[in-house]
Amino acid sequence: MVWQVKRDLIGYGENPPDPQWPGGAKLAVNFVMNYEEGSEPSIMDGETQSEAGLTEAHGPGHGIKGRDLAAESMFEYGSRVGFWRLHRMFQERGLPLTIFGCALALERNPEAAAAIRAAGYDVCSHGWRWIKHSELTEAEEREHIQRAVASLEKTVGHRPDGWYCRYGPSVNTRRLVVEEGGFLYDSDYYGEELPFWTEVEGRKHLVVPYSLTNNDGKYAGWMGTSDQWFSFIRDAFDLLYEEGLKGRPKMMSIGLHMRLIGHPARAMGLKRLLDYIGGKPGVWVTRRVDIARHWMAVHPAP
Repeated sequence: MVWQVKRDLIGYGENPPDPQWPGGAKLAVNFVMNYEEGSEPSIMDGETQSEAGLTEAHGPGHGIKGRDLAAESMFEYGSRVGFWRLHRMFQERGLPLTIFGCALALERNPEAAAAIRAAGYDVCSHGWRWIKHSELTEAEEREHIQRAVASLEKTVGHRPDGWYCRYGPSVNTRRLVVEEGGFLYDSDYYGEELPFWTEVEGRKHLVVPYSLTNNDGKYAGWMGTSDQWFSFIRDAFDLLYEEGLKGRPKMMSIGLHMRLIGHPARAMGLKRLLDYIGGKPGVWVTRRVDIARHWMAVHPAP
């Protein structure tokens, strides 16, 4: 019988484990920069229309036949401008960052790839391209995983530490990630606030959950201003921090997109958030791979 993803509606329940974060931290915070620009669906790469996701364009194609040059330039803003603004913000504060990197996108911007490498950011593979893995055949998906690993080894100097798909995985993804054998974890899960172990065809596998709630994708939905975004993410941080002080430490993922929060008016919200979190004691701002390695050491697979 082929392995299948099983639903778990219980998880850790009322008594989650104490993560024992380094230094007794009450909350682990991981900022993620999604590097997708240049790997999205486009006519130049064989698709039938230009991608407009998470941009100021309204819906795929939105009535334009052929290439949508406006949507293309909105993506290009992310790699040309947004990346460098976000990179400077983290470098100026000496803060770590995780890159959810689409391999083809980083191939197409060697300067950004070199900056990621020099900064010591960890890289979680966001696929060979920013496409929907649920629409790939098993053979296609296996090839995409292999191509992503080989590409990132060249561009950023090390193989990806983890794996994360666009819009969620296919029913084959986790099995293929485990089959590939070199990933420490995957983040294709939104239903938890702590890492957890699962089993895939007899092999233990770590899941480090992600969040689309604590994410600048809200700017592509109901949010308009940096004050709204800062307030929303700050409230999530405050509650998790308070719970940590009461003996239930968790982790918090905060997702960023260069073509969204890289714009000046939105970046101000991120600036406020970084300085706000930086003023709180007992917070471990860290890379995703460090969370995975800590969990493996302190909470090894049962």
